[in-house]
Amino acid sequence: MFNAILFPLVTLAPLPLIALAAVQGGAWVALALAWMTLLTYLLDQFVAIATPTDADADPEMEFPAADLLCTVLALGHFALLALVVLSVGRGGHGLAADVGVIVAAGLWLGQVSNSNAHELIHRGARPLHRLGNWVFISLLYGHHTSAHVLIHHRLVATPDDPATARAGEGFYGYALRAWTGAFRQGYAAEVARLARVGRSPWHNPYVIYVAGGLVFCAGAVAIGGARGLAAYLALAAYAQVQLLLSDYVQHYGLMRRLGPEGKPEPVGPRHSWNAPHWFSAALMLNAPRHADHHAHPGRPFPALRDDPAGPMLPRSLPAMATLALVPPLWRRVMDRRLRHWTRPA
Repeated sequence: MFNAILFPLVTLAPLPLIALAAVQGGAWVALALAWMTLLTYLLDQFVAIATPTDADADPEMEFPAADLLCTVLALGHFALLALVVLSVGRGGHGLAADVGVIVAAGLWLGQVSNSNAHELIHRGARPLHRLGNWVFISLLYGHHTSAHVLIHHRLVATPDDPATARAGEGFYGYALRAWTGAFRQGYAAEVARLARVGRSPWHNPYVIYVAGGLVFCAGAVAIGGARGLAAYLALAAYAQVQLLLSDYVQHYGLMRRLGPEGKPEPVGPRHSWNAPHWFSAALMLNAPRHADHHAHPGRPFPALRDDPAGPMLPRSLPAMATLALVPPLWRRVMDRRLRHWTRPA
């Protein structure tokens, strides 16, 4: 039952702290920022905890309340969005405090809530899938639901996947290509799916993605006026950047080899960069155990495991995402490691 304690503790603990920062300002802002940055890094680096990684473990036995945690995290996501928009809209704590609250909340939205929404859109139960979809819509990133499931998992580690970063590609060029590519390819995949089943174009989920995003923007104005809308757009953009950073880091330069018929080899441990650091893995619902997720997309997060045979990041996923913001430093650290994993067998 280790995961049943670890995941709720790590993912939910920042929420009341960020909420206090939004309501009270002052030292609570600094504490919330420290929790989401310094504490995460220090616990990853200097506290060693052996987390269960048994591939044969039954996730229902290891963590029977996993669906409940995902639901609570999604509800906390919407509550935090509204609270921060309201707080910044009122402007009661000053510019520095408002920026600090947005950064702290944005880190939670980008690292915890994005990971939770990702988990939900892979669930077979329709209510859970829709809940994850609406989390992404609230971050103005609804198309990720279609693009991730229909495009990324099918084409990962190939040049046709917009979410797979190419060797030598800097993050900023990648982000523009990945965002627009995912939007276009996800839309095309949904159009093709509707054509196959003979349904009207109005059933395209992109209608909901766009309309839902506009509704959330209108809600931000209603709650916090122009300042609230600015805060909401900043939170959504920050969360999107973190999701793009996560994809960039976890797939940088790793490509599947083509077989005799020109088809890519099956997805394996060598096609994703993993990060075994325990605290950030729990914070992100085991998303850094990324190779196992691609090998078994339907496996729930408590059962994902590390594969020591695959590529490993030298630091935690949040630390490497920060490094990716400085492309020359990123390439200095990662290109040598990439060459090791992509050299001919």
